[in-house]
Amino acid sequence: MEVFIVSKAVKCLILLAVIALFFVTELIPLAVTAMGGAIACGLLGLIPAKQVFSGLSNSTVVLFAGMFVVGGAMFYTGLAQFIGNKVVSAVGTGENSLMFGLMTVGTVLSAFLSNTGTAACLLPVALGICASAKIPASRQLMPLAFACGWGGIITMVGTPPNIIAAGALSNVGLPSFGFFEFAWIGIPISVAGMLYMMFVGKYLLPAAQLDADQEIEQEIEANETNNTKMMISGAILVCVVLVMGIGIKGITLEMAAVVGALICVLTGCLTEKQAYASIDWVTIFLFAGMMPVSSAMDKTGAGKMIADWTVSLMGGSPSPMVVTAVLFVLSCGLTQFMSNTASAALLCPIGIAIAKNLGADPRAVLMAIAVAASCAFASPVGTPPNTLVLGPGNYKFMDYVKAGTGLIIVCFVISLVVIPMVWPFFPGK
Repeated sequence: MEVFIVSKAVKCLILLAVIALFFVTELIPLAVTAMGGAIACGLLGLIPAKQVFSGLSNSTVVLFAGMFVVGGAMFYTGLAQFIGNKVVSAVGTGENSLMFGLMTVGTVLSAFLSNTGTAACLLPVALGICASAKIPASRQLMPLAFACGWGGIITMVGTPPNIIAAGALSNVGLPSFGFFEFAWIGIPISVAGMLYMMFVGKYLLPAAQLDADQEIEQEIEANETNNTKMMISGAILVCVVLVMGIGIKGITLEMAAVVGALICVLTGCLTEKQAYASIDWVTIFLFAGMMPVSSAMDKTGAGKMIADWTVSLMGGSPSPMVVTAVLFVLSCGLTQFMSNTASAALLCPIGIAIAKNLGADPRAVLMAIAVAASCAFASPVGTPPNTLVLGPGNYKFMDYVKAGTGLIIVCFVISLVVIPMVWPFFPGK
C-alpha cells in the first residue's frame, strides 16, 4: 500500500516538473499547459476523473470573469483614459511631478482594473505629454509600468496571484483572504516603490529621446461614447468595490462582480461581444487548470515530499521567517521569466504544504508568494506592462535589471517586516 502512495506522489512530481518546464519555456500557450496538466492528473489516476475540470466551476473563476468585464467597461467608455489625462495634466509637466502623477494613477487604477489595460491606456497619455514638454519618455514609461505592477497587490482582484493565493487557501478548506486584506502589504509597497523610483530608480533609467508621433498599440480602444456612460461605468465599479469591501451578508464577492458586469452590459457601457472580449481567458484557464493539479499534490502527498525536501535543505526545522524569505526569492525569481499567474499557481500548493509541515499558518507564506509573484520588475518579459513599454521606451533588457533589482530588494525588505506583523506564523501563541 505504501509503495502505491509513493508511486502516485512521484507521478505527480514528474507531472509538476513537466508543467514547470512548459511554464518557463512557453513552448505551448500557458492555458494549454495548465489544462493539459489537469487532464493528465485525471488520466494518471491522481484525482478522480470528475474532478479534472472542477477548477472551471470554482467561484473564483466567476469572480475573475465579472471583474474583467467591469474593468473592461472603464476602458471601453474611455473613463480610465479620461482619469489618466486629468490627473497627469493636473500635476504638470515637470519630470518629477509627471512621474509622480503617472505612478499615482497607475497604482490606483491597477488596484481595481487590469494592469495591462491600465498601462495601455496611460501609455499614449505619457508619450504625448513627454513629447510636448520635451522630457525623455524613457524616464517615465518604466516607472509607469512598475506602478501598474505594485498597484495590483493592493486588492484581491488587482492581480491574478492574489486571487490564486486566496483560491489556494479555500481549496484546502482554510479561511481565505478578504478583498482589502492585501492592502496591508500592497499600500506600504506602493508608497515605498514610488519613493524609490522618485529618488533612486530614475537615475538608473536611460534618457533616450523618442519620436513624438510613434504609434502605440492600444490593448482596448475606447468607444465613441458620452459622459453619461463614463459616469455609469465609474459608479458601477465604485459600488462593486464597496459591496466587496464592506462584506454584506448573503452577497459573495462573485455575486457582486457578476451583478456589476451584467449592469455594465445592460446600461450599454460595453456590448455583450466586448464583455466577452474583455475577459482574460488565459488567466481563467490557467487558474482553472492548476486547481486540480494543486489538489493532486495535496492528495498524493507530492506537496508534502517537496515540503520535506525544501525544509531539509533549509536545515531541518527552519523558522517560518526563513521559509517565507526563501519562497519570496523563489517566486520572485520565477516571475521575472514566466507568467506571474503561473509562478503563483505553481508555488502556492508547495507553500501550504511547507507551512503545514512546520505547523505554521500558511497565510503568511502564501502572501509572500503572491506579493513576490507581482514583483516582476527586473525583466521586460515578466509582466505585460513591462513588455508594453519596452518598444516605446527604447529600453534594453539591462535597463530593467538596473532599475528593477533595487525595487525588488525594497519590496523584499518590506514584505519580511510587514507580513509577520499582519499575518503571524503562529497566531494565538
